[in-house]
Amino acid sequence: MPAAPSFTPASWPVRTLRKVRDTVDTMASSSPSRLFLTALFLVIAVFTALLSLPVATAKHVVTPFYDALFTATSAVTVTGLTTVNSGEHWSQFGLVVIMVAMFVGGLGVVTLASILALAVSRRLGLRGKLLTQQAMAADDDGRLGEVGTLLRIIITTTTTIQLALAVLLIPAFYVADHTLGEAFFHGSFYAISSFNNGGFVSHPDGLAGFESNPFIVVPIMIGVFVGSLGFPVLMVLLTLRHKFRKWSLHAKLTIGVSLILTVVGAVVLGGLEWNNQATMGHLSVWDKILHSFFASVNTRSGGFSLVDQNELHPATMLITDALMFAGGGSVSTAGGIKVTTIAVLFLAMAAEARGDSDIRTFGRRIPDGTMRVALSVVVLGATLVALGAALLLWISEESLDRVLFETISAFATCGLSVGLSAELPPAGKYVLVALMFAGRVGTITLAAALSARQRETRYHFPEERPIIG
Repeated sequence: MPAAPSFTPASWPVRTLRKVRDTVDTMASSSPSRLFLTALFLVIAVFTALLSLPVATAKHVVTPFYDALFTATSAVTVTGLTTVNSGEHWSQFGLVVIMVAMFVGGLGVVTLASILALAVSRRLGLRGKLLTQQAMAADDDGRLGEVGTLLRIIITTTTTIQLALAVLLIPAFYVADHTLGEAFFHGSFYAISSFNNGGFVSHPDGLAGFESNPFIVVPIMIGVFVGSLGFPVLMVLLTLRHKFRKWSLHAKLTIGVSLILTVVGAVVLGGLEWNNQATMGHLSVWDKILHSFFASVNTRSGGFSLVDQNELHPATMLITDALMFAGGGSVSTAGGIKVTTIAVLFLAMAAEARGDSDIRTFGRRIPDGTMRVALSVVVLGATLVALGAALLLWISEESLDRVLFETISAFATCGLSVGLSAELPPAGKYVLVALMFAGRVGTITLAAALSARQRETRYHFPEERPIIG
């Protein structure tokens, strides 16, 4: 008879590690999308546990589970919404945990899952590599074995940019605070928070004390804008910066639409708030212009604010809702439905108005499948926002404008807030947690999955047009 398997205590860790490795290996090969979600779940769970420790708070007390989960989810999904005052509630250890969570979350759910699969099972699987390349907008040249190299380039590039931002911010905070240790900490914190579009602040009063300091406001604004472009665009800028004709269509659309939204947003937001004494009316002309561009850039995902969002004009809040929903670039630290989605939809409308059967721009034709994916992303986003807003209206009985603002900010992982997150009961906070999670992975996973599943059909049904409009 064969010997019975040994279950000695010493073998348990080995057996557990093997089981984890086999599970990850199976998921990477057969269900990479589920691996992506699992990786994000695990990361959020780890940071929730760390923020639940008494040492993570300034008063060394245990943070309620829903507040710890909310903060961990907000940091990992690089949203920036908070239920507590970050600068007052969390200790320096807690702020470091949040800072690390933003850095890790800024890498993206696909990157995290790919790293997990490669670290545990040393293989990603064919479907996993295809989805990873699709989600990262890597060149479709058949080099599936280079996913590991691509991940290393992403981590190296993003880390270098954040270090450069820290080098700019640390001296500025030293001049403002006159304390080297505090300057180093705050400079590093805001460098990571800005590039990753995290929106978290390490000062109790946020950036209000530095609203007229361009040496702090401008680097943070630049960090948010650069982070919102996305890694594929950054690589194009680094390698082909003087060769516009060789830029990818994705890079041209992302940069073009981002610049248009930034300028138009600054003009509209600045114009609406120019004479509002509660926001920008008391500032000089230069500071008003600076505030306008800062608001325009951060409204689309950064989440930093120099004014109280509750004091905004109703029209400004509506425009802010639209810009938050739009978001930033694909495969970036920004949220929303992404600027390339908006570009494809408007190009399709323009083609339809001209009577063209093809969607064309920059000498390229956009496939019909891309249009279907863009529509799916918009419908998914609108549906999640509508459901989330309805639940929060039912739970909180707050006004629609405040609820819609907070709901879109959570889904778009923006982080701008009218203070509703802190006022909600635990049930409402869990709704926002679900929205932040769905907003971070929903559009990415949907777009990657739909693109990977596109196939040619061998037959067509008879054509019949329904009445539209």
